[in-house]
Amino acid sequence: MDKVITQIDSRGIARVILNNPDKHNAFDDQMIIQLTEAFEAVATNSDVRIMLLQSEGKSFSAGADLGWMKRMARYSYQQNLSDTHALAAMLKALHQMPIPTIARVQGAAFGGALGLISCCDIAVASSKASFALSEVKIGLVPSTISPYVIAAIGERHAKRYFMTAERFDANTALQISLVHEAVEERFLDDKVEQLITMILSNGPEAVVAAKQLVFAISGKAIDSSLIEHTCEVIAGIRVSAQGQEGLNAFLDKRKPHWLKD
Repeated sequence: MDKVITQIDSRGIARVILNNPDKHNAFDDQMIIQLTEAFEAVATNSDVRIMLLQSEGKSFSAGADLGWMKRMARYSYQQNLSDTHALAAMLKALHQMPIPTIARVQGAAFGGALGLISCCDIAVASSKASFALSEVKIGLVPSTISPYVIAAIGERHAKRYFMTAERFDANTALQISLVHEAVEERFLDDKVEQLITMILSNGPEAVVAAKQLVFAISGKAIDSSLIEHTCEVIAGIRVSAQGQEGLNAFLDKRKPHWLKD
């Protein structure tokens, strides 16, 4: 059985779907490989404009699969290192996806699932979803996912939830910026579609450039080099074909060509 399914519609929306609902979409080495392959395929597909990450069944993902954990417990240090490198590569592929990514979260989202959510640009959760960074309960730590989770929720919240392993609800996830929206489950797809529609109404190249701008600016000192970079980016996009079309459409009070397609 394919534990990960990719579907691409006529608008260029790629849905990468965790497809192991009987096990609450828990991670194992096979799913990690399939997710990596799916993310890499989407990233190199020029027809795709947005990637949606979602899951079949009641849960987004319950974290690590029990069978996988049993195997890991027998692994040597080198085998564990190789195993975690695979997980790290998958998370990096999602985080560095050139196009916008949206996580659609329902039910349980535990452990490594919070890494997936944190790697996505936008996250929308059901108000009934529940979350936990539960690793310390079994004597482990959320190490591989930590750069992404800390970037999403900040150091102080990360310290609390890394150390307590407490379960928290969607409202708390919203307050700590793990998710951007928490809506009733019956409105979850509507909210995701609303976000998709808003992104599709924007210049495709500008959307990609805007995401790359965040990567380039975040955490950097505001010095002459950074200022020069921002000037070069906006100057370049103003004279680009899409920038010219967008500016002229705005001035002419007409729709730009990407809305006519």
